[in-house]
Amino acid sequence: MKYTEEHEWIREEDGVYVVGITEHASEQLGDVVFVELPEEGTEVTKDEDICVIESVKAASDILAPLDGEIVEVNQAIVDDPGKVNEDPLGDAWFFKMKVSDLSPMDDYMDEAAYKKFIG
Repeated sequence: MKYTEEHEWIREEDGVYVVGITEHASEQLGDVVFVELPEEGTEVTKDEDICVIESVKAASDILAPLDGEIVEVNQAIVDDPGKVNEDPLGDAWFFKMKVSDLSPMDDYMDEAAYKKFIG
């Protein structure tokens, strides 16, 4: 699993990359009340705003961590946004993507570096 400075995580599963937000991000947001996800089949570019997450404290955009195509979205967190607070590293993933350029993964942090980053 890799982590971005925007508090997103990325992990590879069977050639597809799963993206969500970190536990730290979900704690900072507070109770999540709304999630808007991209459409499946959407082509995205790294750092493009592709999701919106709203909590009782703030609204935030989720950025595409890599270039590629959205192949699946997690409808469960749209139907029940509170899942993001309950299991941000597990069942509350945001989307899965086929990646066209993996080179940015080299710039992302491993777990130890991320823990130091949020320190």
